Amino acid sequence: MPHAVSQLRTARLARAVKPFRARGWPQGGRCPGCRLMPSHCLCDLRPVVPTSAGMCLLMADIEPLKPSNTGWLIADVVADTFAFGWARTEVDPALLTLLADPQWQPYVVFPAEFATPERMVTVLLPDLATDGQPAKRPLFVLLDGTWSEASKMFRKSPYLDPFPVLSLQPEQISNYRLRRSSRSDHFCTSEVGALCLALAGEPHAAQVLDAYLDVFTDHYLLAKNQQPLKLDDAAHQRLRELCVPHSDNHPL
Repeated sequence: MPHAVSQLRTARLARAVKPFRARGWPQGGRCPGCRLMPSHCLCDLRPVVPTSAGMCLLMADIEPLKPSNTGWLIADVVADTFAFGWARTEVDPALLTLLADPQWQPYVVFPAEFATPERMVTVLLPDLATDGQPAKRPLFVLLDGTWSEASKMFRKSPYLDPFPVLSLQPEQISNYRLRRSSRSDHFCTSEVGALCLALAGEPHAAQVLDAYLDVFTDHYLLAKNQQPLKLDDAAHQRLRELCVPHSDNHPL
């Protein structure tokens, strides 16, 4: 079954008035499972890692259509990934239902400088489960778009106001190579997802997602430049080492 980002992409394509074309790409069809050229398909390398944490992607209008979008990779790896299109004047009722679900503790992931002090957190809230009730699972709300789009989404989504704003404080810099940001401290959506998983105490899932991003990046750039795949490089080897011991039926 297609995951949440794939379903959102299909819905967005159905509303499009003209075909979406990625700039600088050779002509030809794309694999519906990974958005890459069939010769550079990533589907057989897809890892799935059990996690307690969930991901909620709030996506700018054309973000699901971009082949370079890395929220797709989060949905590949994390089974409990939800995706919704963002609009200033309306909100998907399914998103409100998800945010109100008592099994989840939502965190809006955004830089601290834009949050009021009472909302800002840098670690997950303590487990306050009582009376035999299960602990709430963290649900990371990621604003997926350009920096200006994400800022607008943060400011103009009042339904997110009740939730804490999680400000990540990574020690490393971004390794993302597919799009440039105006800010040197910005991370792509997949990198943010990996940082959130690590913070939630799921380091293996975080490492797998990081390794998967590296492999996706290699496939993407080689396809764009019409160069052959290199399946024995360091990125592929790292993904194999992380995935094989944790899945008896993994294609790697």
